[in-house]
Amino acid sequence: MNPINPSKLLLSKWTAAHPQNREKHFLVTDLYRDDAGTVLHVELQAVLTRRSERLDWKALKDSDVWMPGWK
Repeated sequence: MNPINPSKLLLSKWTAAHPQNREKHFLVTDLYRDDAGTVLHVELQAVLTRRSERLDWKALKDSDVWMPGWK
């Protein structure tokens, strides 16, 4: 489990444990919040292809799928 503070996710760097389509490194480019300001989702952008995907921020806690930083 990766310890994560959801309020500090913006512009954080992540590495996919099992890259697909040569997309290994990602950057959090946006946070989606509810009316109370709680982070619900993040937008991850692949560094190589600039493809973006929306993801539940809690999925980044799974160390089998995501590693913090670029490795």
